[in-house]
Formats: sequence, structure tokens, C-alpha cells
Amino acid sequence: MLKKLLAWLRRPAHTGYLLLSGMLAGIIFWGGFNTAMEYTNTLEFCVSCHEMDQLVHQEYKQSAHYSNPSGVRAICSDCHVPRDWGRKVIRKIKASSEVYHTLTGKINTPEKFEAHRLEMAERVWKEMTENNSRECRNCHAYDSMHFKKQTQRAQEKMEDAKNKNTPCIECHKGIAHKKPQVEHDD
Repeated sequence: MLKKLLAWLRRPAHTGYLLLSGMLAGIIFWGGFNTAMEYTNTLEFCVSCHEMDQLVHQEYKQSAHYSNPSGVRAICSDCHVPRDWGRKVIRKIKASSEVYHTLTGKINTPEKFEAHRLEMAERVWKEMTENNSRECRNCHAYDSMHFKKQTQRAQEKMEDAKNKNTPCIECHKGIAHKKPQVEHDD
């Protein structure tokens, strides 16, 4: 059987068909994979599960990232998914953990979601601090800011942040979602 297969492959026409079929299958796979990756970056996909639509999405709709004077809207993937392909794949793999926790019932009700909100937020804040708020900086660049048009306090804080290269998330926690309540031990 193996001899017949090898003999068949030695014929140039058959080898060409095999290579062409492999290339075609690779293109179809790559196209499908990329299409799926891009679909999972849409707002509709992100809010398709109940707790995202009922909680996080409603908070986001009250934020400046949803509605603002310039009419520019940032969606979930703009803030939570890196643009470069390798980091994007890694983030998608991490996101599968969120799907898992929804399916297992860990965060599938508003009460359970709220019970884990601080833990989830701290994970995002840590990642954004470690990458120096890379996704924020895709849209917000210190060099593009017109500091003189900001309030005096904002101008002072933003210029200081620029000079220290402070991650945006250090000062802007709760910018698009409700900031978790932190219980203090008294």
C-alpha cells in the first residue's frame, strides 16, 4: 500500500495536484480562521452572552467611549484586544477562559458577575499596566493631545503622566465600566 502511494506521488502530475490541494486547503483554513478572529472582535459578538449585554454593555453605553462630541466610538476589541496578530491570538485564547466561566456558571448571573467583578477588573488593570496601556495608546497619544484645551487639572495630570510615561489605566480605572466596589477593613 505504501509502495503504491509513493509510486503515485512520484508522478509529477500527482505531486502537483497534491501541492495545489494543500495550498488551496491552507488558504481556505486561513481565510476561515481570520474571518472567525475578526467576527469575535465585533461588538455584537462581545455582548452576545447575557451577562455582558445586561451589565458591561449597559455601563459602556453610558461612557464617553460609546457616545461623545467627536462621534468616535471605541468598541470592546479596541480596548481589550491587541492589534498585532500574535498578541491578538494570545488574547483570544485567554478570552476562552471567560467563556468557560460563563458556561460553568461562575459569572452567569448579575449577582455572580458582581461577586467576581473586582477580580476580573484587577486582571485587566494588571495587564494594561504591564503593557503600558497599549490599547489606549492606539487612539490616545500624548503627542496628539492639545493640553491647552484641557481643564487646568487635566492638563497638569496629563503632562505629568506624559513626562513619567504613566499607563493610562493608573488614573482611568472605571472609564468604560463601573468601577468595582472595594471593601476596606476597618
